[in-house]
Amino acid sequence: MRKSNAQSISSVLKSYVQENNLERKLNELDLIKSWESVMGKTVSRYTGNLYIQNSTLFVETTSPIVRNELLMMKEEIRVRLNEVVGEELIKAIIFR
Repeated sequence: MRKSNAQSISSVLKSYVQENNLERKLNELDLIKSWESVMGKTVSRYTGNLYIQNSTLFVETTSPIVRNELLMMKEEIRVRLNEVVGEELIKAIIFR
């Protein structure tokens, strides 16, 4: 007879993610995906190529006017994005 060692898929995946230290990377992806919902369609139309490196979010902008507006709201944006993932993932934002 076989021994039953049944586990739910979600618990197996959660264990795998924790063992391989993938939580932070998955949270970074969630944060980048949430950019449009946090900032709105208009802003996301003028921004792109978002990536995170050393707790800094880099955002390319196509409009100098939008870039200046985002610079003035930088701290508020950082707080709102961190709230989405539930941890302080981003410590700084750089708009290019």
